[in-house]
Amino acid sequence: MGGASIWHWIVVGVIIMLLFGRGKVSDLMGDVAKGIKAFKKGMADDEQAPASTAQVPHAQVPPVQVPPPVVPPAPAQPAHVPTAQMPPLGTEPNADRKVG
Repeated sequence: MGGASIWHWIVVGVIIMLLFGRGKVSDLMGDVAKGIKAFKKGMADDEQAPASTAQVPHAQVPPVQVPPPVVPPAPAQPAHVPTAQMPPLGTEPNADRKVG
């Protein structure tokens, strides 16, 4: 039960033959066969193409001369930028001064 037996397939085949007719089904199968043959021929052509191009000698290209990278010289002494010293946290530099 529930499986497709041979009788189910025969009924489906008869319905398809009635709907499409014998000529359309045979034309369709012929087109499918032509497509498969064309696909196989294309695959065979692809396999032969790399073998034929491997026999072609390639032109020799001279090697490219790459100059060494340019590195800027390091400074003799590191540049020192003086910074203002900050008072310790929690102290006011002008606490004794009255504003007002």
